[in-house]
Amino acid sequence: MTAFYTGGQSDPTVQPVPASVVEQVDAADTTLSNPKRAVISLGSNLGNRLETLQGAIDALEDTPGVRVKAVSPVYETEPWGVEPGSQPAYFNAVVLLKTTLPPSSLLERAHAVEEAFHRVRDEHWGPRTIDVDIVAYADVLSDDPVLTLPHPRAHQRAFVLAPWYDVDPEAQLPGRGPVEQLLAAVTRDGIAPRADLELRLPE
Repeated sequence: MTAFYTGGQSDPTVQPVPASVVEQVDAADTTLSNPKRAVISLGSNLGNRLETLQGAIDALEDTPGVRVKAVSPVYETEPWGVEPGSQPAYFNAVVLLKTTLPPSSLLERAHAVEEAFHRVRDEHWGPRTIDVDIVAYADVLSDDPVLTLPHPRAHQRAFVLAPWYDVDPEAQLPGRGPVEQLLAAVTRDGIAPRADLELRLPE
């Protein structure tokens, strides 16, 4: 009896994925312990800013219990609270997550990402390789000094509101109202969209 082999049959890499594995992936992505929506603001003004932002996004995606669902356009922003021209401009972006981590664990991961990119906290308003801030977590309102939710200055910052609005026009900042209205109430001076730059959604 002669056996006939085709590429599909002899190549183990094209075998169907077992249904149980598919179910596990879907469960981790959508139903694992009721995932919450979180909004993360990223900023960098040292080194290769775009590469650093992308690295931070990829690191968040690699976190167990975190899925990156949307990545905003990039904005270039003059630094806050310092003399004009004394620091390089920032690249800023906003990332939308689904996560099963509680806020405290998500904050720990944000700090770990900063440390991985050698974030230095020597100077208030100082330059930094990466800034990873939790802007909002579900509808949580908290005045915990370790992690105030939502971020206490997010409603004043166009470099947070503009990219967030771009990626979610219906967004609401808990306790403050629609992002669209908050953005209309602040100045856009000092921030500019960088249509020539793009951050990738992790695969």
